This record gives sequence, structure tokens and C-alpha cells, in this order.
Amino acid sequence: MTDTKDILALTRQSHPAGPILLCVAGELDHYTGPRLSEAIDELPFGSGTDVVIDLSALEYCDSTGLSLLITAHHRAEAAGSSLSFAGPSPELARVFAIVGLDQVFTLHASVERAVEALVR
Repeated sequence: MTDTKDILALTRQSHPAGPILLCVAGELDHYTGPRLSEAIDELPFGSGTDVVIDLSALEYCDSTGLSLLITAHHRAEAAGSSLSFAGPSPELARVFAIVGLDQVFTLHASVERAVEALVR
């Protein structure tokens, strides 16, 4: 049996251009979701704070994961913070489109594109 703690990797760093970057890699589901929830709780959402969540290394995302991303969006919005999602796989982008999140989330093809949009 695989240790579920090793299936999801989270890395938080400050991008040189200013935004906080949270990289999500691996599998995001019911078992690993609490780790992302904790990381979202630790993000310093606030007026003037830009956050980019990098999904480019996310291999799997179930409904629990989608709910956590929606929660992050709501927290950022309530705090007056800017939140963008970068690099979703074609499969995840399709899921976002099917459930209408592509109309709610700010999506970019890459972290670089997300950062460029923020610093303009």
C-alpha cells in the first residue's frame, strides 16, 4: 500500500516578481486534500496580495480537490486578494470547463503567463 502523504507534494515560495506561488504536484483527492486545505489556510490572503496556484504537476484531482480550489478562490475573493491558477492539464482544464469553473477562475497556461498578467 502506498503512503498517501507521498502522493501530494506542496511547495510554497515567493516568485521574484512578487506573487506567492503554491505548487501542487501529484494526486489531490479525499486522502490528500487535508494537506492542501492546510496550505491554503496558511496563505496570507489580503488586499494587494497576489497568489498563483501552479497546477502543472497535478496528475489527478477529484471532487474534493475541486472543492478545495473553489474554497481558495472564495477566500482570496473575500480578502481582496488576487488568485490565479496556472498550468492545468488539458484534462483538468476540460473538467473546469464542464463544471463552469473556467468562467469563475482566472486560468493561465503557465506560471510565467500568470505572473505576466499580474505585473501589468
